[in-house]
Order: sequence, then C-alpha cells, then structure tokens
Amino acid sequence: MYSITSFHKSYLTYLLKDESSGAEAEIVPERGGILARWRIDGEEILYMDEERFLDPGLTVRGGIPILFPICGNLLNNTYTHNGQSYTLKQHGFARNLPWQVVDQDQDGHACLTLMLESEAQTLAIYPFEFTLLFSYQLQGRQLILKQHITNRSPEPMPFSLGFHPYFRVEEAAKPQLQFQIPAQELYDHREPHPASAQRRTPVPFAGTFDWTAPEIDVAFTALTAQEATVVDPMAKRRLTLTYDKLFRTLVFWTVQGKSFFCLEPWTGPRNALISGEQLIQLPPGDSLETQFVLQVGVLD
Repeated sequence: MYSITSFHKSYLTYLLKDESSGAEAEIVPERGGILARWRIDGEEILYMDEERFLDPGLTVRGGIPILFPICGNLLNNTYTHNGQSYTLKQHGFARNLPWQVVDQDQDGHACLTLMLESEAQTLAIYPFEFTLLFSYQLQGRQLILKQHITNRSPEPMPFSLGFHPYFRVEEAAKPQLQFQIPAQELYDHREPHPASAQRRTPVPFAGTFDWTAPEIDVAFTALTAQEATVVDPMAKRRLTLTYDKLFRTLVFWTVQGKSFFCLEPWTGPRNALISGEQLIQLPPGDSLETQFVLQVGVLD
C-alpha cells in the first residue's frame, strides 16, 4: 500500500510511504525540491546536517540536492554569453529555490512531481527560459528520480544536470567500503581549477581511496557503464546507482570526521559551461528526459 501525506516540520514536507517494504521518503519543495530523507525499516539511508538544513541562508549538506544548470563550480564563478558576463555559484541555483508540487500518484508506487520554472531571479544569472519537472518515485527498496527539462528560449540552452546524494556511513566503516565504479581513472578536484579548456592528466583508479586524507573529492569522467555499486559490510548494505547515458561523470566526495560519502551522477564535469566538455545544448522548444535510480540491497 502506497501513500502520500504532508506535514509541517520547519518546512512543508511531503512523506511518501510504501507499507509493504517499510520504505519512506521525505521531500521538501521549498528547500530546493530536495529529497531530505530516505528510510527503509526505520534505517536512515541518507545523511543530513540538520543545522544547515534549518538555516535558509545556507546550502543544504545532506539528502539529495538537485544540481542545475551547472554541476560543480565555474572558474571564478563566472561565464560569458553573447558578450555579457554572468555570475553563477557552485552547483547552480535549483537547489536553493522553492519548487512547486504539480502532481501526486499512488497507483503502484508513491510518486511526487515538482516543477521549477525560470523567472526574473534566474534570468539575471542564467539568461534562458526553462521548465524543469522532477518526479520522485518510491517503490519497494528503490527510488526512481525522473527529470523532464524543456527549453522555452529562442536559442539553444546549455546546461549540466546532476544529483548530490549524501549517503550515511559510520566513519569507522569508510575504509571497509567496497566500490564498483565503471572507470579506470579519475581527476582530483582538490587541485587548482584548470583554465577553460585545459585538461589535467588523469590518475589511475585502483578501486579504493586514500582514507587518511582530510578530504576526498574526485571525478570519474570516462564511464564505461550505467551502473555503480557500493557495499558497506558494517551496515550489511549494498547500494546500487543506475543512471542513463546522459550522466557521463561520477563524483566521489567525503570529509574526514563526517558520517557521509557522496557518489554523484553528473551529466558533465565542473566548468563545462565554459569548456563545453560533455555540455548539453538543448535546442529551442525541445525537451529531454533523464532517469536516476537508487536501490538498497541487504547483504547475506
């Protein structure tokens, strides 16, 4: 049995439930359309920094923030379009703006659809008219995140799209995490930001990370498959990420002393709006759809 209810807890929150699997998901439209929590049988799958979440002046560190129209940051946080310079901060503006609930569906799943449209505030920093429709679908032990993007501008709309999931993990369990990431090399984001078209030399990926580092922030930009998995033996959990072919970059990020790791599907790497690397150019009047699926399995 599936249900969708709403309640006020600092923000208006929508609760999606699947009684048969004991799964729940909380979505907060006014806080960037974020999927704030995901529980299965009472166990929190996602991390949330409650202090930042409750402060509307801060970006959220937790849940699954939405990244649009860029992923990562731009060189000097600026770009030029038609001879005019614009300032666009890290990960874009979608994660900071209020979204509108436009549909609910409880037939065979619990599904909530949100919408974000361009307006004066977005046009001042990103001069393109758009409509974004994002659907969160809870079904069993999986979450299906569907996106529908429409360019309402009279010219091609350049953008990147991504998600920033914060997965809960005990600090002591991080070195035990087992990764299957479909890539053989990575780029270290901690190095200085490259010039607009410059590429660094990639580093071979051996399947694990240097857990003694205070921060790990790397990008896999040459993916060979549409699925990645992370096994947490301490939590007896297998996490599977499945993403369509538009998502061609995976970013891994964690900070020592914090009980999370992030594995983030992006359609393009940071600085793509300037470099053009893996940048989507959506023709005027056209739409595209993408899908990202998360599934949690139990280890024997």
